[in-house]
Amino acid sequence: MKKLFVAIAAFGLAAAVASAQDFNAAIDAYNAGATALEGGNKTEAVTQFRSALTQFTACEGEEAAEMIAKCKEIIPNTLLSLAKEQINEANYDNALATLAEVQSVAAEYGIEAPATEAAGLVPNVFLRKGSTLLKDKDYEGAAAAFKEVVALTPEDGQANLLLGQALMQNNDLAGATEALEKAAELGKADQANKLLANAYLKEGQALLKANKTAEAIAALEKSNGYNESANAYKLIASAYTKANKTKDAINAYKKYLEVSPNAKDAADIMFTIAATAQKAGDKATAKEYYNKLAGDAKYGAQAQAQLKTL
Repeated sequence: MKKLFVAIAAFGLAAAVASAQDFNAAIDAYNAGATALEGGNKTEAVTQFRSALTQFTACEGEEAAEMIAKCKEIIPNTLLSLAKEQINEANYDNALATLAEVQSVAAEYGIEAPATEAAGLVPNVFLRKGSTLLKDKDYEGAAAAFKEVVALTPEDGQANLLLGQALMQNNDLAGATEALEKAAELGKADQANKLLANAYLKEGQALLKANKTAEAIAALEKSNGYNESANAYKLIASAYTKANKTKDAINAYKKYLEVSPNAKDAADIMFTIAATAQKAGDKATAKEYYNKLAGDAKYGAQAQAQLKTL
């Protein structure tokens, strides 16, 4: 019986020695992590702190429990610091991966603060990434990044505005319209409506050039719905002229002059209205606009001659 007790006691001593060795090895890993962190090597620091955490978890006692808590605090915060460095270096894809890791690790360890901060940084990273891609004319990539921002922060007017710009450049007018109309609702109306008006103006020009008159008029009227412009009315007048809708063409030319009374070609437009009305038998309109041109250097003589005829 005495021999058995001695054997058990010897085993207990060996276990205690092994436990102390394990604890010391964990401390070495922890110190290596601290040294790496002090030297600015956050990736190596995280590796060492994780190794220390694994080793401390295999140890028993209050000291081991205290070191486990320290490792669990340090690891997600070090990863968060690394993510911020990656953001500042415009290394956006790696930053997003690191931020996702921060949230995962912090949730596993029950450390709330770094997870919350990481989640708050994600939309900003996608916004920066999208802006860089937009500048580099990678419109598809930019749109994908801005869609992530909008999904995370749907009430962000600037993100919706940038998404609309990217989609427009990527020839997705329907998608751009949806994003820009949302941006307008969220306080970006001036910029969004100007972009939409210009987009539908270009669409109308292209359709008019392709002799798709009805579609061109619809697009140009939509352009004016967002932001009224003289150019749109002038193109609408041309479209109606092509469609032999004289009265509508005259009305569109009149709107052109209302919006831009001091246009360089104002006299040309007035003469067009007068001549078109005269040809259509609308003597009142013809006289009205010939009278406006009676003293014009370019059209005065013709206007006066036509007035006599009328």
